[in-house]
Amino acid sequence: MQSLRRVAFFKDVADLDFERFDRQCNWRRFDEGELVVDYEDETSDVYFIVAGEVRVLIRTVAGKEVILGESKAGQFFGEMTAIDGSKRSANVTALTKSELCIMPAHVFREIIFASNTACERILRMLVGRIRELNARLAEHSIFDLKHRLYSELLRMAHPRPGRPHERALTPPPFHHVLAARIGCRREQVTRELSALSHEGVIEKTRGALVLLKPAVLQSRLEEALREGG
Repeated sequence: MQSLRRVAFFKDVADLDFERFDRQCNWRRFDEGELVVDYEDETSDVYFIVAGEVRVLIRTVAGKEVILGESKAGQFFGEMTAIDGSKRSANVTALTKSELCIMPAHVFREIIFASNTACERILRMLVGRIRELNARLAEHSIFDLKHRLYSELLRMAHPRPGRPHERALTPPPFHHVLAARIGCRREQVTRELSALSHEGVIEKTRGALVLLKPAVLQSRLEEALREGG
């Protein structure tokens, strides 16, 4: 039998009777590009990511996609419906081959009350998501397109090994993906990235989009915040 002990989220949780809850969960593998949960789906399960990565997005009536973010092993999604019983508010698709632990809503709620450790982790993760959404909302209110792009690039980038003053996005994101994350058209992203490349602020390599001067992007954001305030 699969066990919640395999799920990174539950690592070192000592105050939980795993055997009691293991029997009530299901494990499933998803292929790259496979739909996991659809918008307005009436299921209420919570999904814990054992391996792989998924993308969360919403689609407008006109078919426009807005990417809310990605989740990786150790994270979970679907908790809002499990808590309030509403229909799914977003679409979730596997970005890579993934393995998920599917937990019924009533089990999720039982765990919240059964384990102080798990409850605190869940609360911290939910608060983190709220803070990120608040930051994005503020950015859309204050920043123009290019500054929203700067902020998203910095948020997605990670330190570049051996280059302490540089950051990188690996693999380099598609322009339409960046556009869906900041709410604009692909052509606008292409134009702004081209301008940054000409300035020597970014560089496209075979396997990454490198932020050669992330401090420049950060200073521009700080200046825009001062002007916006």
